[in-house]
This record gives sequence, C-alpha cells and structure tokens, in this order.
Amino acid sequence: MFKFAAAVALAGALLSGAAVAQPAKPTVVLVHGAFADSSSWNGVVEILRKDGFSVVAAANPLRSVSNDAAYVSDVVGSIAGPVVLVGHSYGGQVISTAANGHDNVRSLVYVAAFAPDAGESVADLAGKFPGGTLSGALAAPVKLSTGGVDLYIDQAKFHDQFASDVPAEQAALMAAAQRPVTEAALTEKSGEPAWKRLPSWFVYGTGDKNIPAAALGFMAERAGSKRTVVVDGASHVVMVSHPEKVAELIEEAAK
Repeated sequence: MFKFAAAVALAGALLSGAAVAQPAKPTVVLVHGAFADSSSWNGVVEILRKDGFSVVAAANPLRSVSNDAAYVSDVVGSIAGPVVLVGHSYGGQVISTAANGHDNVRSLVYVAAFAPDAGESVADLAGKFPGGTLSGALAAPVKLSTGGVDLYIDQAKFHDQFASDVPAEQAALMAAAQRPVTEAALTEKSGEPAWKRLPSWFVYGTGDKNIPAAALGFMAERAGSKRTVVVDGASHVVMVSHPEKVAELIEEAAK
C-alpha cells in the first residue's frame, strides 16, 4: 500500500511539473532603421528582458537592402529556437527580406516601418502619400570614396523631424550619434517580402514626419496586420517615446 501511494504521489508530481512547464519564449531580434542606432531600442529591451525575453538589438549596417538583410539573416541563423523579428523604419524592409529562408522566424513586427512589396523601394513608398518632410531636413550628402553618398538628418532639424516627442536634450544626443544610410539603400527595390507568409503586427504614430501615417496605415492593411496600434502624436521614434506600447505589441506577436 505504501509503495502504491508513493508511486501515485510521484506520478502526480511529474504530471504537475509537466503541466506548469512552459515552452521557451522566442528571442526578439530588433533591427533599427536609418538615422538611428541599436540604443534606440533601449527602453523596449529593458521591458522585454524584465518579462523574460532574450533580446538581440542588431547593428544594422545601413549600406544596402541586400547587404543589410544578409547580415540580419546571419544573426537570425545563429539563434536556436523561435525568433520574432522587429524592424524600425528602413529596418522594416530589411526584416521583410532577412526572414526569408528561416523556419524559426515566427512573426514580424513593424515599428513606424516600411513594409515594401516586391519591386518597391523605401523611396517609392515615402513619396506615395503626402505629408513626409524628410527630404527638406537632410544635411548635405557625404560623398563616399567607394561611390555613392551617405545621408544624415541635419542636427539642427533632427528634433523636430525625427523625434519631436522626445526631450530636446535626448534628441540632441540622438542627432549627434545618428547612423547614416546610403542613398542607394533607400532606392533599392525589394524582393518577395516575408510578410506575405508570416503574421505581422504594426505600430506607428500620427506625428511621424519621416513616413506619413497614411503610408504606414496603407502598408499595415496591405500586409494583413494582426493588430495595428496607432499612437496619437507619436513621432517616428515611437519605440523611444512609447517603449511600453511597442514592447506590449512585440510580446503579443511572440505568443
């Protein structure tokens, strides 16, 4: 009788343990866009890590779509287990390409981001709807010895153009540390995008001056967004000014 009771207790313990065991959470890979860097995700990373997620904020080279997507693809390929790919701005075009060929990518999250279709470029989509003012806020192009030019936002115009809902002192630091993008990257056409086969989520602000809200809404609807969060008055760096809203949507996509 004692042995039977012990066996029942052991079986109960094992079943109980199996019931509470949870599958490993996906790794979240964050890809910044033009004129930003990996530190733009700091507020989001802090929340995700607190909630038990492993996070990689990749350093997007911003040289060309094909080059940048290949780099992010290598990062994704190095991760064992499921991945949620998150892109900001031009980084949305990068993740749309980088996810291809990876069975471990479960979902895509677009944060004030481009989601081009095949044959479209960032420049095409930026000019599709009125309201964007980026072209008038750019500094003089920096000529590259290898050919082409790098583009920066004029530091004096950075706060109003890129990060209007971020404190001025913080925006000044972001302006000084901004990462340039090549003009060629913004005009390179996309191949077949991963959002056609993977579920996607979108978040953006109505105060975005880099990508008009109408363009962002159009891309979200076209991609069949599972949920689109529109933050009233938020600038292009909605992940900096509203990290909790962005992290919440990423965690939804991770489920």
